[in-house]
Amino acid sequence: MGGQPVVLYVDDDAGLCRLADKDLTRHGYRVETAGDGEAGLARLRAGGIDVVALDHHMPGRTGLEIMAEINTMPDAPPVVYVTGEAQGRVAIAALKAGAADYVIKEASEDFFPLLRAAIASALASRALKRAHDRAEAEVREARDRFQALAEERALIIQEVNHRVGNSLQLVASLLNMQAAAHPDAGVKSALAAAVGRVMAVSQVHRRLYTSDDVHSVALDLYLGSLIEDLARASETDHEGGQIIHKLDAVAIRPDRAVALGVIMTELILNALKYAYPEGNGAVRVALIASEGNIALTVEDDGVGTGTDNRPVGTGLGRRIIQALAGKLEAAIEHDLQHSGTRITIRFPEIEPKMAPASMG
Repeated sequence: MGGQPVVLYVDDDAGLCRLADKDLTRHGYRVETAGDGEAGLARLRAGGIDVVALDHHMPGRTGLEIMAEINTMPDAPPVVYVTGEAQGRVAIAALKAGAADYVIKEASEDFFPLLRAAIASALASRALKRAHDRAEAEVREARDRFQALAEERALIIQEVNHRVGNSLQLVASLLNMQAAAHPDAGVKSALAAAVGRVMAVSQVHRRLYTSDDVHSVALDLYLGSLIEDLARASETDHEGGQIIHKLDAVAIRPDRAVALGVIMTELILNALKYAYPEGNGAVRVALIASEGNIALTVEDDGVGTGTDNRPVGTGLGRRIIQALAGKLEAAIEHDLQHSGTRITIRFPEIEPKMAPASMG
């Protein structure tokens, strides 16, 4: 609202209109008057009015009837209701109908000061409402912009995951080709293990770019798909149950899922390679989420690993498992009572918070 506030005074009392014009003009308002409700409505429709002082008793229709039409106007100005009814019944009705304030019209020196105070209050309330509406609009716009940026970022991340997944699939294919072409059994075994590790990472990216949630991975679906990949890569009869799995539904962060996927891959490949020297046997995988912990168990009924309490085999696979278990803050449990080999990786479902760095 720039310049002088414009007051429309609607009253069939021409003498009071002149007095109101004189008083309000002296106090910084620009005043226009209308002698009845219809004339007041016509002036309001032309725009440019900041506040209305509306009399109750007028020819034709009462002020309450006129105010009902004012309320239907877009961005209607506030109404200060002027009534000669001292009982309060009309004033209460006006407030219920949407008036910003009311003033009792009486022949005393208090009328115009009260009218000015009511007009000032109505204008201040309108200014506050407009400021509030602008602030809400700005918040909505900022939220919409943030939402659009978040959606764009999610699409970019999904595209990146898609491309990374494709690249890792290509790497796995090249390693498989190299393994197939190499005559040395040890090299073939090492390349097969490398393929399993690549697939563990690739499966996470495949999950992320096909999901709306790029912040977590459904661990049961991820590990299940990875087991299927390992079964195919190892040329096992998956339907016959050589790799059997039962996985609880639980979601964790992608980096933690990758660590667990690589650990599981190492344990399964180790079991397939060493557990049954005389032929094929079952490898069982279980994922259990309980009491705030996640436990991954890989077991077989094969020859076992002896009684030296080794958590896994020796060599690179063992070092990989120990390193990734440390990343998960996981315990590696080796069940020596089991007839074959049973390894459990147990870690907290919620990632522990980092302790604050010491200032000393």
